[in-house]
Amino acid sequence: MPTLPPDRPHRPSPSTSRSRRTAESFGADPERYERSRPRYPGALVEAVLAASPGRDVLDVGIGTGIVAGQFRAAGCAVLGVDPDARMAALARRHGHTVEVAPFEEWDPDGRSFDAVVSGQTWHWVDPAAGAAKAAEVLRPGGPLAVFWNDGRPPRGLSGAFADVYARIAPDVPAARLWRAPDEQPYAAVLERAAAGIRASGAFSEPEERRYAWERTYTRDEWLDQLPTTGGHGALDRTTLARLTDAVGRCVDVAGGRFTVSFTTLVLTAHPRVPAASRG
Repeated sequence: MPTLPPDRPHRPSPSTSRSRRTAESFGADPERYERSRPRYPGALVEAVLAASPGRDVLDVGIGTGIVAGQFRAAGCAVLGVDPDARMAALARRHGHTVEVAPFEEWDPDGRSFDAVVSGQTWHWVDPAAGAAKAAEVLRPGGPLAVFWNDGRPPRGLSGAFADVYARIAPDVPAARLWRAPDEQPYAAVLERAAAGIRASGAFSEPEERRYAWERTYTRDEWLDQLPTTGGHGALDRTTLARLTDAVGRCVDVAGGRFTVSFTTLVLTAHPRVPAASRG
């Protein structure tokens, strides 16, 4: 699956360290991550900028620069923040400006931005502390926009994947989705993000928007992205090789290529206007 939420929500408990290890595993092969991860609809970028007072953007969890590249192409100046120096190094090679720190601990040093965005990353950020930090750096009227790609292969292929994961890697987060193709794994992620925005007390009620789109994957493209998804990085090489080979055979049976139906899920909120500033 190209885009899966973490296996457990981030919270102060033993699962926190496991979730953090999963997050840090993405930096093991940043070049693969950069080339294989799906992008985001242009309409999303347009909507964020239409709601922004300007084009200075802060990208939380910039990674290799996928989101930042789309906003730069739209004429924005983008600063990225990321806790993984390996991902940041690749983003810098693409010409992005990146500061390495967890967002909750990052020092804005008095800077402000017209929009704060985060693609496929906000679930690694403490939801209330992250929202409070975003409110601190947003200029009046600027939006916080956090978003995720939820992609689904054809149902028959999902069933074949489910059988493979049950045999080889039953604890990988993807196994849950293939077993229950109607499950909405991002419902909890969105609710947690919305709850954090509300708890910060700094924003208006968050609004949800969805963008539907499709991408066709070849066998090689699907297998290329497989190790970049949550949980796969924790597999040993032998298990990952067995899993990749078996998944590849499923795609071969399906004709060597297939179309994934994506929904990009977006939460947007604007800082509250102080009472003294209201007319």
